[in-house]
Amino acid sequence: MLLYEAGEALRYDELCIRAGERGTLNVMRHLGMLPQSRSRKQQIEPVTARTSSWLRATDSGFVQHLKQLGDYVEAGETLACIRDPFGKLLDEVVSRNDGIIIGKQNIPLVQEGEAMYHVAYFRQPDDVVEGIEQLQDLLPDDGPVAS
Repeated sequence: MLLYEAGEALRYDELCIRAGERGTLNVMRHLGMLPQSRSRKQQIEPVTARTSSWLRATDSGFVQHLKQLGDYVEAGETLACIRDPFGKLLDEVVSRNDGIIIGKQNIPLVQEGEAMYHVAYFRQPDDVVEGIEQLQDLLPDDGPVAS
């Protein structure tokens, strides 16, 4: 049995669905359950993060996300604003170091202490940014997975 989990509960995430489909087919080809693909696509060199950490909300309120999954962030850069019901700025979620966002909560409300952004830190972040751009170029653009 092969189990793939990605995305969020009760939501379709097109990128996660496509990645899961492609990954499942690749595993089946590797195990000999399907014939090998005839076309060889450009290989992306994997990179390993030296460490990662979650940035947490320092206040409770409504979230205005400024950064998304896969974005490169620099130390001191604001990733999100936390506001009260009237729009007053309560606090900002700020990156502590340069890194790549590898996880993010998408709920529009946040509680103090809640994990908001998972940021991975690399020795050579420029190589990672280039790899993400290559990956985005390889994704098929054949319309929505679910409507």
